[in-house]
Amino acid sequence: MATPAPPTGPLARLARFSYRRRRLTLLAWIVGTAAALFVGFGYAAEPLNDFTGGKSESAKAQEILEAHFPQMSGESITLAIRADAGVRTPAVQTEVRRAVDRMARTPHVSSVSSPYQGFGQISKDGRTAFATANLDVPADDMPKAETVRLLDDLRESDGPVRMELGGAAVTAAETPGGGPSEGVGVLAAVVILLVAFGSVLAMGLPILTALLAIGCGLSLIMLLGHLLPAPSFSPIVAALIGLGVGIDYALFIVTRYRESLSSGEDPESAVVTAITTAGRAVLFAGTTVVIALLGLLVMQQSLLNGVAVAAGVTVLMTMLAAVTLLPALLGFTGRAIDRLRVPGLGRARRPLAERWARTVQRRPAVAGLAAAGVLLVLAVPALSMRLGLPDSSTQPHDTSAYAADRILAEGFGPGTAAPLVFVAQGGDARPVAEAVGRTPGVAAVQPPMTSKDGAASVFVAFPTTAALDEETSELVHRLRDEVVPASAGGVKVHIGGPNAGSIDFADDVQNRLPLLIAVVVGLSLLLLVALVRSLTVAFQAAVMNLLSIAAAYGVLTAVVQWGWAGELLGFPTEMPVATWVPLMMFPILFGLSMDYEVFLVSRVRELYEGGVETREAVAQGLARTARVITAAAAIMVMVFLSVLLGADIAVKQMGLGLAVAILIDATVVRMVLVPAMMELFGKANWWLPGWLARVLPGGAAAEPEAQRVPVGAAERR
Repeated sequence: MATPAPPTGPLARLARFSYRRRRLTLLAWIVGTAAALFVGFGYAAEPLNDFTGGKSESAKAQEILEAHFPQMSGESITLAIRADAGVRTPAVQTEVRRAVDRMARTPHVSSVSSPYQGFGQISKDGRTAFATANLDVPADDMPKAETVRLLDDLRESDGPVRMELGGAAVTAAETPGGGPSEGVGVLAAVVILLVAFGSVLAMGLPILTALLAIGCGLSLIMLLGHLLPAPSFSPIVAALIGLGVGIDYALFIVTRYRESLSSGEDPESAVVTAITTAGRAVLFAGTTVVIALLGLLVMQQSLLNGVAVAAGVTVLMTMLAAVTLLPALLGFTGRAIDRLRVPGLGRARRPLAERWARTVQRRPAVAGLAAAGVLLVLAVPALSMRLGLPDSSTQPHDTSAYAADRILAEGFGPGTAAPLVFVAQGGDARPVAEAVGRTPGVAAVQPPMTSKDGAASVFVAFPTTAALDEETSELVHRLRDEVVPASAGGVKVHIGGPNAGSIDFADDVQNRLPLLIAVVVGLSLLLLVALVRSLTVAFQAAVMNLLSIAAAYGVLTAVVQWGWAGELLGFPTEMPVATWVPLMMFPILFGLSMDYEVFLVSRVRELYEGGVETREAVAQGLARTARVITAAAAIMVMVFLSVLLGADIAVKQMGLGLAVAILIDATVVRMVLVPAMMELFGKANWWLPGWLARVLPGGAAAEPEAQRVPVGAAERR
């Protein structure tokens, strides 16, 4: 057999340059990452967690508050007070006034309303009360050290009263920003790579490549926050995705490099082969993830734009590292890639994967229906999914925020922590306040207060139900659609506040999610068609990805909302799914699922183009990729599950959903549905209209014909 011509093209030239100039390439990455870390973390933008959007009702209410009631436009800290002897007893009043004075001296507290001077701040039984400290900064900008110091001072009191603090600033202070999750994820990846490769050196390359890329990516998104403000969870999400894909992409390339060495290539040729085959697939897969993330731009939420760009930049850096830094590192290792072997690890399991593929191919209809049935059953709970932003009631039960929420709920009712802020312009707001007070579901209404300039007025209503209850959302819609229009006359009234803002955000997500799905699926299909040159395979991938994502939504709903094993997994109580979680999960999961589709189908297509008939190409393709896809999926699952060790409830929900989806995708979808569907479609798998074939760029397989490894080449690793 003639020796294949050396690979050519931009990727081949890049691989040779990185290999031959490996010292320069490695130095550039180290210096560049260090500089990015210094500048990025030294001049990082502050996070912004306002999800109300620029055109929602709650956003308009906030604008009016900022213009006419600056003392109320910020967020607040609530002092919850409980005294069995009664809050009006002299001893209790002394302790409470001391606490109120301490709150008033806290930096960024603009005013404090004492329970003995305000309206309705003492419960009917006289044993519960609250004071409100208005902040002149958003909760995220409130120094955590000051909040923690205030908490400690209040807890020093051993008088006849219990006092706890609640509010977003308190929750932020009690929620650690870091934690062991990232370290646990990296450690799990080390173990999995060691099992997969059986070599300490081969294991270390993907880890080092991913960590350098993530460090550079996170530094860049800190600076991008000045242009595109992003919420505080953005770095966590970006790090999660970057760590998962960064290790996976390097894993695919290192695996192909070792295979090429085993087939007799020298180290430089093996690097070029790995980059022009697996590296090309990495670029397609990574581009799919980035495009899927940028699909969030259709939501027209400025903060989601920041999240999308942050995660996308991190993925771009992992792609760049995979095709430049990794070839340089492989140049240093050469044929020593398998040194420092661990006995008993790294043994091939290809015959098992091949036998499994042939088993599925013998009964493709049965296997396909069974797999689809499992996914549909898992997806059923998603039909009842409710959305809402976590609040104090969902925090761990040993926190002050949760304790304050319980004190107020027991003394005043659950709606005390879900105030609705009514802002009126152009007339008297008292008729509106009276109508709101008569509305079923409203527990109490404070008298309207007029601004100093007389141009606006404001009053607060308290629901009878908690912020995350479905009845509260229904009440807000009823007030906006019926009560306010019927009583306002010529007065313009907007309903705002954190509770209404959360409801507006959830409504916006539900309205725009179909558009997001259409954009992400459409763009991803175009990329996959260009890679595998098949409409059939592309549509199969889209349908299977949608099924696996729906199943992940179902499992997430069952755990978080229904409470199935919730406490075991770190969710202290039943709660709605965090509003932004399914929104972020969809583009991320669709992009990551396409990763595995790309690596599997591109290898199948490579074999098919080399003369192997479809059934055999599927069996061999699955056999050659099963081990690496399994290892890659296991890494992602462990990285995503590691966030369950953290404190942020919403991030934990996202980590669980992503882990479940990747697990489903790597097992039910890749190991059962894909071989079953490709067996059923046969030659129709490669159907592509002639006109489309002429306009698509590039070759049909994962690399040009001259670059392919001979079909019969053994892959011993």
